[in-house]
Amino acid sequence: MSLIIDDECINCDVCEPECPNSAISQGEEFYIIDPTLCTECVGHYDEPQCIEVCPVDCIEKDAKNKETHESLYKKYVLLTSDS
Repeated sequence: MSLIIDDECINCDVCEPECPNSAISQGEEFYIIDPTLCTECVGHYDEPQCIEVCPVDCIEKDAKNKETHESLYKKYVLLTSDS
């Protein structure tokens, strides 16, 4: 699964710079996560860094974007390849 930021987001700006894939950006009302770029930090870290730094716990797994660890790793490989 990719991650999703819910409407409890306080726009504190701490999650965006922590994302190694630049999947987090400012939305109309609060930050959003692009599921095509989110790997839950697989390949980079053991835990999703945005969840680690979020002071209000507003980031969770997106039930609408279920992905396995293997598919997240494949996405990581594609995003970090030089081709």
